[in-house]
Amino acid sequence: MLESTLEHHPEIIKGRAVVADDWSVLRLAEGEAASDAVVPDGKVIVPLTVWQAQRAALAGRAQLGVWIASDERPEVLKGELDQFAVVAVDFPKFTDGRGYSIAYNLRMRLGYTGELRAIGDVLRDQLFQMQRTGFDAYATRQDRNIHDALKGLTDFSEVYQASVDQKSPLFRRHERDVRDETSDVGFGI
Repeated sequence: MLESTLEHHPEIIKGRAVVADDWSVLRLAEGEAASDAVVPDGKVIVPLTVWQAQRAALAGRAQLGVWIASDERPEVLKGELDQFAVVAVDFPKFTDGRGYSIAYNLRMRLGYTGELRAIGDVLRDQLFQMQRTGFDAYATRQDRNIHDALKGLTDFSEVYQASVDQKSPLFRRHERDVRDETSDVGFGI
């Protein structure tokens, strides 16, 4: 019999602090049907497929989260996002960046305002960009120092591009000196 597993991180980064985590992430066993998964009591973040297969049974739970795989579309949760205390996006490996787009779409297109958590292969080098695309909680890899990873949120003091965290690009936020036509360098560029 195939059995799903519960992952638990004793601590996560939430906002800009390391805090205790009381949520568990349900992961299906390979080949396990979403409709057969047993969702335990307590604060559980279930796969999107489990939510879709067991919506009627899970809809009344107050402490429920959902996680979205990198190959799934967040738009399928349109109109249902307010039912979840946490929405997580899974990063199956460091080099898979599809989760950034999922987070951006959840925040900007679907208007999700609750906790948006990065789970999976989450490393310090990713945190700054994850924050820019809308994440506000991070379950970093357990084999790495979470306090070191926290520093990744402040690696850069300024950003050039617009994103979830900064609606205007730098050139719109920066006041420039106006030079007259008699200046020789860069006028009119």
